[in-house]
Amino acid sequence: MSKYIPLLIGITIIFLIDIYAFQAIRHSTINMSVFAKRFFTIVYWLISAITVGSMLLFTFYSPFNFPQTIRIIWFGAFVIFYLPKLVLFPFLLLDDGGRLIRWIASTLTQKETISGGIAIKRSAFLMQAGLLLSGFMMGGLIYGVFKGGYNYTVRRVSLKLPHLPEAFNGLRIVQISDIHSGSFTGTSPLKRAIEMINAEQADLVFFTGDMVNNETTEVLPYKDVLSKVNAKLGVYAVLGNHDYGDYHTWPDKETKQANLQHLSDTYRDIGWRLLRNENVLIGDEGKQLAIIGMENWGTRFQKYGDMNKSAAGSEMAAVRLLLSHDPSHWEGEVTDKFKNVDVTFSGHTHGAQMGIEIPGFIKWSPSQYLYKQWAGLYQKDNQYLYVNRGLGFLAYPGRLGISPEITVFELLKG
Repeated sequence: MSKYIPLLIGITIIFLIDIYAFQAIRHSTINMSVFAKRFFTIVYWLISAITVGSMLLFTFYSPFNFPQTIRIIWFGAFVIFYLPKLVLFPFLLLDDGGRLIRWIASTLTQKETISGGIAIKRSAFLMQAGLLLSGFMMGGLIYGVFKGGYNYTVRRVSLKLPHLPEAFNGLRIVQISDIHSGSFTGTSPLKRAIEMINAEQADLVFFTGDMVNNETTEVLPYKDVLSKVNAKLGVYAVLGNHDYGDYHTWPDKETKQANLQHLSDTYRDIGWRLLRNENVLIGDEGKQLAIIGMENWGTRFQKYGDMNKSAAGSEMAAVRLLLSHDPSHWEGEVTDKFKNVDVTFSGHTHGAQMGIEIPGFIKWSPSQYLYKQWAGLYQKDNQYLYVNRGLGFLAYPGRLGISPEITVFELLKG
């Protein structure tokens, strides 16, 4: 019985959202023909019925029993239809608050309930404003599915490191993160992203985790594309929280472990060096650069990573670069206990795949309410953290205002 409680809660929330948001729909169609009113009402509640029906279906049959494309379409449609409804709520609450105040005032003064005139116009204005903003958001979300999710953006960052050996002055590093191959429905977008990466002629390429959503089979159709990534000194990767299969139901522990081993083998097949609590030194002795790759460690997620083990043997390196999927690891451990780590490269947040970024003016995303460091470059004393916004997407199959990112770093001595 307990497994049905989340279902009942979910259906109740959906029903309440639909009931409340429908007040705006009903008000906006008040002057329409009977046919038009009936049409909008049927469409509105049909979508609600399909949503509830899908929730019931997924309770008895795992979403993973359905084709990947069906799952992506369902999650995308859910976000597109329900997130804009939440935008209506402030307008509805404001209007209902005004109605309540007027009702209390009329009751206390024993006057008839105020109706018509200015009150009706104000209500109409609020409903129309709410519907306009909601419609604008729905249009944006649809754009994000067809265009925004594949609007790959190259961001360039220069990092001045005082201990950088002269041999690495001008070193170019490309970072990508969060491919989430299970969210793609074809190879074309990923091919274009790889072409953009290779055009940078990087010395190193870093991938900071979440190759898949749940299981290794998701990445298999893209092995050939991913194997095309080129870097003079190699491609290095770490695991993200989704790569362990923790969000998937497995028949037994052995099957789950086999899935992770399959992913590790896949990295080998495509020519990427997967670092699992270990490091690699490049350069001449005494003037080396350490690439430290740690398994996932997050304040809200799994702590598979062992920083002491990961960094062992890199103490004498002139510069230490850390690949750690979750940015909360930076303040959780790195800046306090490992002050000799020069730069940490992370991902994980996706910038929530939604937000507003206007350089020098505004940088906002829902992600900032969960992560202090959620996108871009951060510095504490002589240590840097860069949080990549991710190349792919998860759940909502698109991006709005937060473009998928390819980051190009240039290391400079100074």
